[in-house]
Amino acid sequence: MATITKTESGTWKVLVRKTGWPASIKTFRTKRDAEDWGRRVEDEMVRGAYIQRTSGDRMTVAVAMERYLADIVPTKRPTSQAADRKRSKILVEHLGKYSLAALTPEVIAKFRDSRLAGDDRKDAHGVPRPRTNNTVRLDLALLGHMLTIAIKEWGVGLPVNPVTNIRRPAPGPGRNRRLLQKEEERLLAAVDGHSNPMLGWIVRIALESGMRFSEILTLYRNQVDLNRQIVHLLETKNTQPRTVPLSGKAVELFRKALNNPTRPDGMELIFFGEPGRDGKRRPYQFNRMWQAIKREQGMADLRFHDLRHEAVSRFVEAGFSDQEVSAISGHKSMQMLKRYTHLRAEDLVARVNEASERRNKPA
Repeated sequence: MATITKTESGTWKVLVRKTGWPASIKTFRTKRDAEDWGRRVEDEMVRGAYIQRTSGDRMTVAVAMERYLADIVPTKRPTSQAADRKRSKILVEHLGKYSLAALTPEVIAKFRDSRLAGDDRKDAHGVPRPRTNNTVRLDLALLGHMLTIAIKEWGVGLPVNPVTNIRRPAPGPGRNRRLLQKEEERLLAAVDGHSNPMLGWIVRIALESGMRFSEILTLYRNQVDLNRQIVHLLETKNTQPRTVPLSGKAVELFRKALNNPTRPDGMELIFFGEPGRDGKRRPYQFNRMWQAIKREQGMADLRFHDLRHEAVSRFVEAGFSDQEVSAISGHKSMQMLKRYTHLRAEDLVARVNEASERRNKPA
């Protein structure tokens, strides 16, 4: 039964006790609100639908995100950790003051729409700069996972995850940036001319193998078998190890990298950087030079990941089956693989003509 008492400060405290349920206490400014809450809690307990919401009322999004970053994010891959920490700042900036209980679908939908419209990011002239659908989808994915962890593992009393009750922005179209032959020639000449030869080796290996940026940079010597012409990847984006076959060109590039005369004694990383403040060498980071070269060559829109796209597309154009391409690239589904296998229309002209001639050939 609910017991209602008036406090010294003039508020009304409700205490609800029922066998089989933890005691629930809440304070209200008016007696009527206290009575309404007490009856509602008793009714939910009788129906077996009561949820202890106190923790959800007290915990803000900022506090919950701080705990999520401390407990959950360290269990993810390093690249995911960095992305989550960056994205969490956006969520805290917009929603940090809300309690988890006050985080309704309406509130989250307003956040979604504001991000999509670019209301929170304007240029020097006050013109909104909208975020892409994929960016906002990732924002919502992080918020949704944090709330799921709060409900399932932290005992936060929320009847439902509000993120599941709103529309997600539609996925954006996959990139279809292909390298023209002249672009490739200019790009390779520029990276080959860089003072550190590792830049050229890395770019060429990406085009030859279809490996991701992170997969190449984190390679150790014992993962590369030049005699068998394979690279064994232990940590990949989809968490599944895979073995990548190497072309003859790729083998020669790796041989140069392994025989790098500047390699320090005992250095197992194939592509290593300069010592950090702690004296340790980490994977070679070249983003600043990569960005500069792209701008100089008139290819500012080119991303390093587009080199993987180019490599996988070339495998398809060479006649590799979907299963063979998937084994090389590591894509789990044919739908995901399809995003990377946009064939040039002009490359299909000859095959279309052949098919037409066969159909129209006199019997």
